[in-house]
Amino acid sequence: MSTDKNNQQTVLVTGGAGFIAVHCTIQLLNAGYKVRATLRNLDREAQVRNMLLEGGVDAGERISFIQADLSSDINWAEAVKDCTYVLHVASPTPKLKFTHEDEMIIPAREGVLRVLRAARDAGVKRVVLTSAIGAIVYGHPNQKEPFDETTWTDTTGDAPAYQKSKTLAERAAWEFIEKEGKGLELSAVNPVGVMGPVLGEDYSHSIYIIKNMLSGKTAACPKVNSCFVDVRDVADLHLRAMTHPAANGERFIATAGESIWLAEVAKILKNNLGEVAAKVSTKQIPNTLLRIAALTDPIAKSIVPLLGIIMNTTSAKAIELLDWSPRSTEEAIVATAESLIRLNLVDKP
Repeated sequence: MSTDKNNQQTVLVTGGAGFIAVHCTIQLLNAGYKVRATLRNLDREAQVRNMLLEGGVDAGERISFIQADLSSDINWAEAVKDCTYVLHVASPTPKLKFTHEDEMIIPAREGVLRVLRAARDAGVKRVVLTSAIGAIVYGHPNQKEPFDETTWTDTTGDAPAYQKSKTLAERAAWEFIEKEGKGLELSAVNPVGVMGPVLGEDYSHSIYIIKNMLSGKTAACPKVNSCFVDVRDVADLHLRAMTHPAANGERFIATAGESIWLAEVAKILKNNLGEVAAKVSTKQIPNTLLRIAALTDPIAKSIVPLLGIIMNTTSAKAIELLDWSPRSTEEAIVATAESLIRLNLVDKP
């Protein structure tokens, strides 16, 4: 897949230690690109290199690192210098405890604009923004039809703060391109719950669903519905969105297939893993019990708005327009569990 043309091109990957970012870096390096990755703390370089090795890539001098933070202008001009493309994967981490939702919204929005300004000024061809399904599915009446890219989360409703931050950040990005982009191209990738092979101790929040099930921490599953996708396919979609002419100006949902209930996730683990899934519970917690727990537990409180809501989405656009072909939901879930077990990341009781 590597070409001489790719060898001459550098791609900036923001938030270079993140789960999706490392998988994007693996695929970029395998395709022949040089990668420059931003880190808030350069002490994490060794950790990133180890994750790349776990993913089968000895990056050597084909990757470089630069310190940059979404909350500061420092180093962004240097970060994007001579880059053909930018994968803006970095995003402020969700907070369970906050005094005001602006603690997540403002950094997300300002961070996106900071990266886009730097990219535009440096003559970058295209930025691929890692948005989220949270920018699409919240604040709407329960619907039978799957959500697609034409829908936006209603931020005036009771959308959770993190999802609101992703929505407003993506909207700000499109507005910037329209008004101030000066030819800079933009694509957005909106992943659902991201599963797939863990490469180290930095992984997506969705992975905790599997981790907690395997360790027996999830005594019963809340009646929550979600789509899932393998991180390797999310990375593949980023690369397609980065180079495909038809991807400019478009957003793409990344999902492996139809949504399933968490109890079905538990059953997949039971059916595929045998004895190592002995502690996985396929029971379902009554909604009433979870609502009572939400009075004192911030995690339960964050789950309550999702109870019983069908969160089905479609990747038809990415499949048809970009020839994207994701793994199955089951394969993504099993790969997650197998990697957690292999790296000894499942908590012991």
